Amino acid sequence: MAAKDKVGAVMVVGGGIAAMQSALDLGDSGFKVYLVDRRTTIGGAMAQLDKTFPTNDCSMCIMAPKLVAVGGHENIEIITNAEVSKVDGETGHFKVTVIKHPRYVDEEKCTGCGICAQKCPVEAVDMYNEGLMARSAIYIDYPQAVPLKFAIDKDRCIGCGICEGECPAEAIIFDDKEEEVTVNVGSIILSPGFDEFDPDHLKEYGYGRFPNVLSSIEFERLLSSTGPHRGMVLRPSDGKVPQKVAFIQCVGSRNDRINAGFCSSVCCMYSLKEAIIAKEHAPQLSAKIFFMDIRAFGKEFDEYVARAEEEYHLDLIRSSRISNVMETPDGHNLIIRYEDADELIEEEFNMVVLAIGLHPPSSAERLSKVFGIDLDHYKFAKTETFNPLETSRKGILASGAFTGPKDIPMTVAEASGAASKAQEVISSARGTLVSEKEFPPEREVTGEEVRIGVFVCHCGINISGVVDVPSVAEYAKTLPGVAYAEDNLYTCSQDTQERIKEHIETYNLNRVIVASCTPRTHEPLFQNTIREGGLNQYLFEMANIRDQCSWTHMHMPVKATIKAKDLVRMAVARARHLKPLESPEIPVTKAATVIGGGFTGMTAARSLAEQGFKCYLIEKEKELGGNLRNLRFLLTGEDPQAKLKELVDAVKKDSLIEVITGAEIETIDGYVGNFKTQIKGRKEPIDHGVIILATGGNELKPKGEYLYGEDKRVYTQLEFEDRLAKTGKVPKSVVMIQCVASRTDERPYCSRVCCSDAIKNAIKVKEISPSTPVYILYRDIRTYGLKEDFYRRARNLGVQFVRYETDLPPVLTTEGNDLVLEYVDLLARKRVRRSIGAAVLSAATLPPEGAEDLAKLLKVPLSKHGFFLEAHMKLRPVDFATDGIFLAGMCHSPKFIDESIGQATGAVARAVTILSKDSLVGEGIISEVDEDMCTGCGTCIAVCPNGAIERSEEDKAMVVEVLCKGCGICAASCPEQAIDIRGFTTEQIIAQMSSAMNGGGI
Repeated sequence: MAAKDKVGAVMVVGGGIAAMQSALDLGDSGFKVYLVDRRTTIGGAMAQLDKTFPTNDCSMCIMAPKLVAVGGHENIEIITNAEVSKVDGETGHFKVTVIKHPRYVDEEKCTGCGICAQKCPVEAVDMYNEGLMARSAIYIDYPQAVPLKFAIDKDRCIGCGICEGECPAEAIIFDDKEEEVTVNVGSIILSPGFDEFDPDHLKEYGYGRFPNVLSSIEFERLLSSTGPHRGMVLRPSDGKVPQKVAFIQCVGSRNDRINAGFCSSVCCMYSLKEAIIAKEHAPQLSAKIFFMDIRAFGKEFDEYVARAEEEYHLDLIRSSRISNVMETPDGHNLIIRYEDADELIEEEFNMVVLAIGLHPPSSAERLSKVFGIDLDHYKFAKTETFNPLETSRKGILASGAFTGPKDIPMTVAEASGAASKAQEVISSARGTLVSEKEFPPEREVTGEEVRIGVFVCHCGINISGVVDVPSVAEYAKTLPGVAYAEDNLYTCSQDTQERIKEHIETYNLNRVIVASCTPRTHEPLFQNTIREGGLNQYLFEMANIRDQCSWTHMHMPVKATIKAKDLVRMAVARARHLKPLESPEIPVTKAATVIGGGFTGMTAARSLAEQGFKCYLIEKEKELGGNLRNLRFLLTGEDPQAKLKELVDAVKKDSLIEVITGAEIETIDGYVGNFKTQIKGRKEPIDHGVIILATGGNELKPKGEYLYGEDKRVYTQLEFEDRLAKTGKVPKSVVMIQCVASRTDERPYCSRVCCSDAIKNAIKVKEISPSTPVYILYRDIRTYGLKEDFYRRARNLGVQFVRYETDLPPVLTTEGNDLVLEYVDLLARKRVRRSIGAAVLSAATLPPEGAEDLAKLLKVPLSKHGFFLEAHMKLRPVDFATDGIFLAGMCHSPKFIDESIGQATGAVARAVTILSKDSLVGEGIISEVDEDMCTGCGTCIAVCPNGAIERSEEDKAMVVEVLCKGCGICAASCPEQAIDIRGFTTEQIIAQMSSAMNGGGI
């Protein structure tokens, strides 16, 4: 077949958050997607979580919009309860055989009504709830499940036929058979996720023998509103609320004895989260977390640790690995022995939670054989530093925890990255197999009597645990203009979306209100739902009774309920005045600008060009390469300078990439699809549809710290690495000091790469001169994921690791010609002085220079530490809140090369969802000027942050609709009140405020 005949479809194997993100990016970029999951529903491990760190967002709340989007996407075909059995062909032309296991329920007929499960007399173990409760033999995993189709557990089914007789859709198929399906795709993404370690393999912890020893995922389900106790923390042995809980870290990870020498990356943080949430559920509870190193290496993770200690009074106990757990004679409490401050302590707890590791999926070896890919020594998918998403078989990508343990933000970024790499090889087939989403005709409601539908959400117990939701729904029925109201367990679930559409027709609704969580995450979902129901999307209003009621007033249920009624009443008052709005169509300039010419920026540029899009690569320095120019070695053995030269050459030769070095950006104007960037000295501005920000970061030069800048024997890690590469010689002894000017009051964040960089250079010293003493003075060693192997290797080579306390830092002085280090050896409990040959400082990673100025040009935010701030920490890690602008690499936060590459290609995937379209639908909520009232004073022009207001020929204010973001600053500033915001008119706001004045909430 010719390249042009490549198949414009991609298979994504897995159904968790990584698989869903890849599928959505591909489906939105012009490709058909087959999403294959062995489970009966998609959602993966994230669907089991209660909250997510460090924001403590409800996991299901933030994931539900993606679940619904995947379930309703016109270009995504979901194939559940299925496995791939055979893969033939090559890149661009794979033929994949899929075995669909019998569900015993007809997916086409099943409506998800649940009558079958209600009537089923047979109980089975509920594995979604980790065996902590029972479910019926015919089931769905969880209320928001996608697809919302029941399945029969054949191992428990007794064939009584009750479900068949009760099913109104006649969907039961007791003689269902296995089915073989063959699909043709151009590329494949493997995202099967991970398996939780089974702690039954470590008998010393009593798991499976002592009822009050739980795994962390079991405890997560205890905390959840959909768990066995509806979110109440009750211990299994007697149903009592525990008063003291111990969390034991590194169960099933950092353990060579069970071939789990890796760090699972997330356990420290999820244990802190679980302890915090447990205390919120049961304030009297006390918790101790037993750890070896706290690995809080992510963005704002260290601040989360501080909150856990200071606000929630969690005790973090540093100890060696806990050796065993014993049970008290009464069979309820548990005893742990541990060492603290050189004292052996025996302590009794009501419950013990084991922080279990993230292991490769049990299907890894089968996947390796079927797809023809290599695994590493732990059985994760094998990838390379500079190709972190590519497996050993061309055209087959891998992302998420299948390539090694990682947290949700990196998983999501990599998932988008895998989608980008999957598109690169079949870009010529874009759009050949997709269909456009079709909406029903929009109903004309102007002149109709107002008929409002109100849907009040329980959100499990996130809302209903505090607010009396049924009474709020009943109250809504009494409000003027409300034609229908009801309460729902999860209003964002797929079945409730269908109910809303049905009720729009049944009750002739012409406005819809959802009282639930935040419009920040869910408003687009509900707007899309009513549009599918035939209403204009702007006839929707949302009342936030979670963030503003149940969360804010969790200990004031009566007043929180009153306030929820107030908010619903206000929403109804405003909704009565809502009018349909038109959304402008915005043409898309099919070119991209990448700001930053380091490895991240160049990777993004190459990925864009591979997909056929013009790219302008802007670099302020005179040469490309960024920070990678300073790296001489990698832990994994690759030559970074050779890789850099290879990429620079490829970028310069690519006809679709225009490299602009020594560039100074003067202005950036425009909006998604139509940006204009003016470079100083360039005659014409650059026209482009999207922007990717990849401006890197910098190593701090820690002047004033440890004699740096005063003694030539004191280096930063990059400087020492350069010396080793150039001279091949090592000092008589080397001491490395970690956390220099990071994890401090001024910079409370972890610089992420420092521990591994120190270990890399320590190993290099030992390779050059095995007898040279090397010491690493640290606070926590943060070699997360597969980097733990190198920590072990360094120890085996004789590198000595010495921990120091924050309030007892090392002291470096000179005595004559000697460089003298003094520190307290906490293990030996003594003060040590030694003459050393060199001190190497692991200094903080800083945000990119000029970040503040660039942020103002782009109108995007910075974090409190000066890095660029993404739209959502978990699920939009490479997007800005400003449409059409994306970020990647160290300008987001400190990270390694492979992580930066994953983000770079992830940003490209997000950008291509725009560039692949000819036009976009703009925002309908924008400013409009009453020319009769306008005096042309120009106040609005001066205050508009988007440059969206100009002077008309009549010297009046005129709104440039495609530039307007509907922020309302102009309306608030207009001295003549001549400006209104469509969708937030003065009339609507006054109605809302007047309604508020009639209430009696908080």
